[in-house]
Amino acid sequence: MSDAPRTRLRRLDGVLLLDKPAAVSSNAALQRAKALYRAEKAGHAGTLDPLATGLLPILFGEATKFSQGLLEADKAYLATIEFGAETTTGDAEGDVVYSAPVRFERNDLERALESFVGELKQVPPMYSALKHAGKPLYELARRGIEIERKARRVSVFALTLDAWDGRRAEITLACSKGFYVRALALDLGRLLGCGAHLVALRRTRVGDFRLDEAVTLDVLETLAMPQRDAKLKPTDALLGRFPPLRLEAARARRLRQGQAIEWQGAAGLVRLYDDRGFFGLGEASGGRLRPYRLMSARACEENLG
Repeated sequence: MSDAPRTRLRRLDGVLLLDKPAAVSSNAALQRAKALYRAEKAGHAGTLDPLATGLLPILFGEATKFSQGLLEADKAYLATIEFGAETTTGDAEGDVVYSAPVRFERNDLERALESFVGELKQVPPMYSALKHAGKPLYELARRGIEIERKARRVSVFALTLDAWDGRRAEITLACSKGFYVRALALDLGRLLGCGAHLVALRRTRVGDFRLDEAVTLDVLETLAMPQRDAKLKPTDALLGRFPPLRLEAARARRLRQGQAIEWQGAAGLVRLYDDRGFFGLGEASGGRLRPYRLMSARACEENLG
Protein backbone atom coordinates (compact mmCIF):
# COMPACT_ATOMS: atom_id res chain seq x y z
CA MET A 1 0.00 0.00 0.00
CA SER A 2 1.43 3.39 -1.01
CA ASP A 3 2.36 5.92 1.69
CA ALA A 4 2.10 8.82 -0.80
CA PRO A 5 -0.35 11.51 0.41
CA ARG A 6 -3.61 11.75 -1.48
CA THR A 7 -4.44 14.98 -3.28
CA ARG A 8 -7.18 16.73 -1.34
CA LEU A 9 -10.22 17.48 -3.50
CA ARG A 10 -11.93 20.86 -3.34
CA ARG A 11 -15.60 21.78 -3.10
CA LEU A 12 -15.67 24.06 -6.08
CA ASP A 13 -18.64 25.74 -7.78
CA GLY A 14 -18.60 27.50 -11.14
CA VAL A 15 -18.41 27.24 -14.91
CA LEU A 16 -15.29 26.74 -17.01
CA LEU A 17 -15.51 27.51 -20.72
CA LEU A 18 -13.06 25.01 -22.17
CA ASP A 19 -11.69 24.98 -25.71
CA LYS A 20 -11.57 21.22 -26.27
CA PRO A 21 -8.71 19.94 -28.45
CA ALA A 22 -9.10 17.41 -31.27
CA ALA A 23 -8.57 13.68 -30.70
CA VAL A 24 -9.80 13.97 -27.08
CA SER A 25 -13.24 12.81 -25.97
CA SER A 26 -15.48 15.18 -24.05
CA ASN A 27 -15.24 12.92 -21.01
CA ALA A 28 -11.45 12.82 -21.18
CA ALA A 29 -11.35 16.62 -21.40
CA LEU A 30 -13.73 16.81 -18.43
CA GLN A 31 -11.54 14.49 -16.35
CA ARG A 32 -8.40 16.52 -17.14
CA ALA A 33 -10.11 19.77 -16.16
CA LYS A 34 -11.51 18.17 -13.00
CA ALA A 35 -8.03 16.98 -12.02
CA LEU A 36 -6.44 20.37 -12.73
CA TYR A 37 -8.96 22.04 -10.43
CA ARG A 38 -8.90 19.17 -7.90
CA ALA A 39 -12.69 19.40 -7.96
CA GLU A 40 -14.92 16.99 -6.06
CA LYS A 41 -17.71 17.09 -8.63
CA ALA A 42 -17.83 18.06 -12.30
CA GLY A 43 -19.84 17.49 -15.47
CA HIS A 44 -20.03 18.89 -18.98
CA ALA A 45 -22.91 20.43 -20.91
CA GLY A 46 -23.13 18.98 -24.40
CA THR A 47 -20.88 16.27 -25.84
CA LEU A 48 -18.40 17.02 -28.62
CA ASP A 49 -17.08 14.17 -30.74
CA PRO A 50 -13.34 13.44 -30.39
CA LEU A 51 -12.87 14.80 -33.95
CA ALA A 52 -14.46 18.11 -32.96
CA THR A 53 -12.85 21.03 -31.17
CA GLY A 54 -14.16 24.14 -29.50
CA LEU A 55 -16.47 25.23 -26.75
CA LEU A 56 -17.21 22.64 -24.06
CA PRO A 57 -18.73 24.12 -20.88
CA ILE A 58 -17.46 22.32 -17.76
CA LEU A 59 -19.65 22.64 -14.66
CA PHE A 60 -18.21 22.27 -11.17
CA GLY A 61 -20.09 21.47 -7.98
CA GLU A 62 -23.43 23.25 -7.59
CA ALA A 63 -23.31 24.45 -11.21
CA THR A 64 -24.17 20.89 -12.29
CA LYS A 65 -27.68 21.44 -10.86
CA PHE A 66 -28.34 24.10 -13.50
CA SER A 67 -26.99 22.37 -16.62
CA GLN A 68 -30.32 21.77 -18.36
CA GLY A 69 -30.46 25.17 -19.98
CA LEU A 70 -27.10 24.65 -21.69
CA LEU A 71 -28.03 21.15 -22.81
CA GLU A 72 -31.12 22.59 -24.52
CA ALA A 73 -29.42 25.75 -25.83
CA ASP A 74 -28.87 26.69 -29.47
CA LYS A 75 -25.35 26.14 -30.75
CA ALA A 76 -23.07 27.44 -33.51
CA TYR A 77 -20.30 25.70 -35.45
CA LEU A 78 -17.63 26.10 -38.09
CA ALA A 79 -17.57 22.99 -40.25
CA THR A 80 -15.44 21.71 -43.12
CA ILE A 81 -17.16 19.23 -45.44
CA GLU A 82 -15.37 17.29 -48.16
CA PHE A 83 -17.37 16.21 -51.21
CA GLY A 84 -16.72 13.21 -53.44
CA ALA A 85 -16.81 10.45 -50.83
CA GLU A 86 -19.27 9.17 -48.22
CA THR A 87 -17.89 7.28 -45.22
CA THR A 88 -19.27 4.77 -42.74
CA THR A 89 -19.08 7.28 -39.88
CA GLY A 90 -19.99 10.44 -41.78
CA ASP A 91 -16.57 11.89 -40.96
CA ALA A 92 -12.91 11.45 -41.90
CA GLU A 93 -12.39 8.58 -39.44
CA GLY A 94 -14.65 6.19 -41.36
CA ASP A 95 -14.13 3.95 -44.37
CA VAL A 96 -15.27 5.19 -47.77
CA VAL A 97 -18.45 3.44 -48.86
CA TYR A 98 -19.30 5.55 -51.90
CA SER A 99 -17.42 7.97 -54.13
CA ALA A 100 -18.21 9.99 -57.24
CA PRO A 101 -16.81 12.98 -59.12
CA VAL A 102 -17.73 16.44 -57.86
CA ARG A 103 -19.50 18.09 -60.79
CA PHE A 104 -21.49 20.91 -59.17
CA GLU A 105 -20.66 24.62 -58.96
CA ARG A 106 -20.62 26.97 -55.98
CA ASN A 107 -24.12 28.28 -56.69
CA ASP A 108 -25.45 24.70 -56.70
CA LEU A 109 -23.95 24.17 -53.25
CA GLU A 110 -25.40 27.45 -51.98
CA ARG A 111 -28.87 26.44 -53.17
CA ALA A 112 -28.46 23.04 -51.49
CA LEU A 113 -27.47 24.69 -48.22
CA GLU A 114 -30.50 26.98 -48.37
CA SER A 115 -32.76 23.94 -48.45
CA PHE A 116 -31.57 22.94 -44.97
CA VAL A 117 -32.39 26.28 -43.30
CA GLY A 118 -35.49 26.22 -41.10
CA GLU A 119 -37.25 23.44 -39.26
CA LEU A 120 -36.58 19.97 -40.64
CA LYS A 121 -36.58 16.30 -39.75
CA GLN A 122 -33.16 14.72 -39.35
CA VAL A 123 -32.30 11.06 -38.78
CA PRO A 124 -29.53 10.87 -36.15
CA PRO A 125 -26.40 9.09 -37.41
CA MET A 126 -25.45 5.67 -36.04
CA TYR A 127 -22.14 7.17 -34.97
CA SER A 128 -23.67 9.32 -32.24
CA ALA A 129 -23.94 9.27 -28.45
CA LEU A 130 -27.70 8.61 -28.55
CA LYS A 131 -28.54 5.47 -26.62
CA HIS A 132 -30.48 2.35 -27.55
CA ALA A 133 -31.27 -0.07 -24.70
CA GLY A 134 -28.68 1.74 -22.59
CA LYS A 135 -25.89 1.50 -25.18
CA PRO A 136 -24.54 4.45 -27.18
CA LEU A 137 -25.31 4.01 -30.87
CA TYR A 138 -21.64 4.41 -31.80
CA GLU A 139 -20.77 1.30 -29.77
CA LEU A 140 -23.34 -0.71 -31.73
CA ALA A 141 -22.13 0.80 -35.02
CA ARG A 142 -18.56 -0.30 -34.30
CA ARG A 143 -19.86 -3.86 -33.91
CA GLY A 144 -21.58 -3.64 -37.29
CA ILE A 145 -25.06 -3.32 -35.80
CA GLU A 146 -27.45 -0.78 -37.28
CA ILE A 147 -30.58 0.29 -35.40
CA GLU A 148 -33.56 1.99 -37.01
CA ARG A 149 -33.65 5.61 -35.83
CA LYS A 150 -36.64 7.91 -35.88
CA ALA A 151 -36.28 11.27 -37.57
CA ARG A 152 -36.31 14.13 -35.08
CA ARG A 153 -37.42 17.72 -35.51
CA VAL A 154 -34.47 20.10 -35.43
CA SER A 155 -33.87 23.65 -36.64
CA VAL A 156 -31.13 25.41 -38.58
CA PHE A 157 -31.27 29.15 -38.00
CA ALA A 158 -28.40 30.17 -40.31
CA LEU A 159 -26.18 28.33 -42.77
CA THR A 160 -23.48 30.22 -44.67
CA LEU A 161 -20.91 29.06 -47.20
CA ASP A 162 -17.63 30.78 -46.23
CA ALA A 163 -15.24 29.10 -48.68
CA TRP A 164 -15.31 26.59 -51.55
CA ASP A 165 -12.31 25.20 -53.44
CA GLY A 166 -14.15 22.75 -55.70
CA ARG A 167 -13.94 19.87 -53.24
CA ARG A 168 -14.07 21.23 -49.70
CA ALA A 169 -16.60 23.65 -48.26
CA GLU A 170 -16.19 25.69 -45.10
CA ILE A 171 -19.53 26.62 -43.58
CA THR A 172 -20.87 28.48 -40.56
CA LEU A 173 -24.11 27.31 -39.00
CA ALA A 174 -26.35 28.04 -36.04
CA CYS A 175 -28.74 25.29 -35.01
CA SER A 176 -30.96 23.88 -32.30
CA LYS A 177 -30.02 21.19 -29.84
CA GLY A 178 -29.99 17.70 -31.31
CA PHE A 179 -28.72 18.75 -34.73
CA TYR A 180 -25.91 16.56 -36.14
CA VAL A 181 -23.47 18.27 -38.49
CA ARG A 182 -22.16 14.93 -39.75
CA ALA A 183 -25.72 14.06 -40.78
CA LEU A 184 -25.87 17.37 -42.66
CA ALA A 185 -22.67 16.39 -44.51
CA LEU A 186 -24.16 13.03 -45.50
CA ASP A 187 -27.44 14.60 -46.62
CA LEU A 188 -25.65 17.28 -48.66
CA GLY A 189 -23.49 14.68 -50.39
CA ARG A 190 -26.51 12.60 -51.32
CA LEU A 191 -28.49 15.63 -52.49
CA LEU A 192 -25.62 16.71 -54.77
CA GLY A 193 -25.00 13.16 -55.99
CA CYS A 194 -21.35 12.70 -55.08
CA GLY A 195 -21.21 11.81 -51.38
CA ALA A 196 -19.68 13.93 -48.64
CA HIS A 197 -18.29 13.66 -45.13
CA LEU A 198 -17.24 15.94 -42.28
CA VAL A 199 -13.50 16.58 -41.98
CA ALA A 200 -13.43 19.28 -39.27
CA LEU A 201 -15.86 20.73 -36.76
CA ARG A 202 -15.41 23.55 -34.25
CA ARG A 203 -18.13 24.64 -31.84
CA THR A 204 -18.10 28.40 -31.42
CA ARG A 205 -21.16 29.05 -29.25
CA VAL A 206 -23.40 27.34 -26.70
CA GLY A 207 -26.32 29.54 -25.72
CA ASP A 208 -24.83 32.89 -24.74
CA PHE A 209 -21.33 31.48 -24.14
CA ARG A 210 -18.80 32.03 -26.92
CA LEU A 211 -15.53 30.40 -27.89
CA ASP A 212 -13.52 33.62 -27.54
CA GLU A 213 -14.15 33.38 -23.77
CA ALA A 214 -12.74 29.84 -23.56
CA VAL A 215 -9.36 28.57 -22.37
CA THR A 216 -7.42 25.48 -23.45
CA LEU A 217 -6.19 22.65 -21.22
CA ASP A 218 -2.61 23.47 -22.20
CA VAL A 219 -3.00 27.03 -20.91
CA LEU A 220 -4.70 25.86 -17.70
CA GLU A 221 -1.76 23.55 -17.00
CA THR A 222 0.61 26.54 -16.96
CA LEU A 223 -1.43 28.46 -14.38
CA ALA A 224 -1.27 28.45 -10.61
CA MET A 225 -4.53 27.52 -8.88
CA PRO A 226 -5.62 31.11 -8.10
CA GLN A 227 -5.19 31.97 -11.80
CA ARG A 228 -7.20 28.89 -12.80
CA ASP A 229 -9.95 29.86 -10.39
CA ALA A 230 -10.05 33.31 -11.96
CA LYS A 231 -11.05 31.66 -15.25
CA LEU A 232 -14.28 30.36 -13.73
CA LYS A 233 -17.63 32.03 -14.21
CA PRO A 234 -20.08 32.03 -11.29
CA THR A 235 -22.89 29.50 -11.24
CA ASP A 236 -25.56 32.10 -11.98
CA ALA A 237 -23.85 32.87 -15.31
CA LEU A 238 -25.76 29.80 -16.54
CA LEU A 239 -29.08 31.50 -15.85
CA GLY A 240 -28.88 34.93 -17.46
CA ARG A 241 -32.09 34.30 -19.41
CA PHE A 242 -34.08 34.49 -16.15
CA PRO A 243 -34.77 37.84 -14.44
CA PRO A 244 -33.01 38.48 -11.10
CA LEU A 245 -34.93 38.94 -7.85
CA ARG A 246 -33.28 40.32 -4.70
CA LEU A 247 -35.02 39.42 -1.44
CA GLU A 248 -34.75 40.62 2.13
CA ALA A 249 -33.43 38.10 4.64
CA ALA A 250 -36.77 36.91 6.06
CA ARG A 251 -38.37 36.12 2.68
CA ALA A 252 -35.16 34.50 1.40
CA ARG A 253 -34.98 32.34 4.53
CA ARG A 254 -38.46 30.97 3.90
CA LEU A 255 -37.57 30.01 0.34
CA ARG A 256 -34.34 28.37 1.52
CA GLN A 257 -36.44 26.30 3.93
CA GLY A 258 -38.65 25.09 1.08
CA GLN A 259 -41.60 27.38 1.79
CA ALA A 260 -43.54 29.52 -0.69
CA ILE A 261 -43.94 33.27 -0.28
CA GLU A 262 -46.49 35.73 -1.65
CA TRP A 263 -45.67 37.10 -5.10
CA GLN A 264 -47.19 39.91 -7.14
CA GLY A 265 -44.96 39.72 -10.21
CA ALA A 266 -45.09 37.81 -13.50
CA ALA A 267 -45.16 34.03 -13.63
CA GLY A 268 -42.06 32.04 -14.52
CA LEU A 269 -38.59 31.27 -13.22
CA VAL A 270 -36.45 33.92 -11.51
CA ARG A 271 -32.89 34.04 -10.18
CA LEU A 272 -32.89 34.41 -6.41
CA TYR A 273 -30.45 36.63 -4.49
CA ASP A 274 -30.08 37.83 -0.93
CA ASP A 275 -27.27 39.43 1.04
CA ARG A 276 -25.25 36.22 0.61
CA GLY A 277 -25.56 36.36 -3.15
CA PHE A 278 -27.18 33.92 -5.59
CA PHE A 279 -28.96 31.01 -3.95
CA GLY A 280 -31.04 29.36 -6.68
CA LEU A 281 -34.10 29.53 -8.90
CA GLY A 282 -37.63 30.28 -7.83
CA GLU A 283 -40.84 29.55 -9.75
CA ALA A 284 -43.66 32.10 -9.66
CA SER A 285 -47.29 31.19 -10.34
CA GLY A 286 -50.71 31.88 -8.87
CA GLY A 287 -49.53 34.72 -6.68
CA ARG A 288 -46.90 32.57 -4.98
CA LEU A 289 -43.14 32.18 -5.38
CA ARG A 290 -41.79 28.72 -4.64
CA PRO A 291 -38.26 27.32 -4.56
CA TYR A 292 -37.51 25.54 -7.84
CA ARG A 293 -33.84 24.57 -7.55
CA LEU A 294 -31.59 25.85 -4.79
CA MET A 295 -27.89 26.01 -4.09
CA SER A 296 -26.75 23.98 -1.10
CA ALA A 297 -26.42 25.73 2.25
CA ARG A 298 -22.66 25.06 2.10
CA ALA A 299 -22.29 26.85 -1.23
CA CYS A 300 -24.28 29.85 -0.01
CA GLU A 301 -22.16 30.13 3.12
CA GLU A 302 -19.01 30.08 1.01
CA ASN A 303 -20.41 32.96 -1.05
CA LEU A 304 -19.88 35.07 2.04
CA GLY A 305 -16.16 34.34 1.77
